[in-house]
Amino acid sequence: MDEAKQCCHKTKERTEKEYRSLLNRLSRIEGQVRGIRKMVENDAYCTDILIQVSAVNAALNSFNKVLMANHIRTCVAEDIRAGKEDTIDELVAVLQKLMR
Repeated sequence: MDEAKQCCHKTKERTEKEYRSLLNRLSRIEGQVRGIRKMVENDAYCTDILIQVSAVNAALNSFNKVLMANHIRTCVAEDIRAGKEDTIDELVAVLQKLMR
């Protein structure tokens, strides 16, 4: 099949350890967000809510760091070794979006 006609959706097989770690982090973040919703529903004080939102942002940033590090070590490194230089452009574009 012509490469231009192939589907461009990529997937990533993860180890069981990585998969569980990422899902556990996301579950904790979901719990934090539900807690913030409950705080709003219970008319919690604004600064208390803001502190919890800051904690969620920090947890999401930490999730991104773990995921990005693994992506660079596996996907990016493998593609560069295989001569797929466009992966570098993809990585740069993602980093630019993350640094907005």
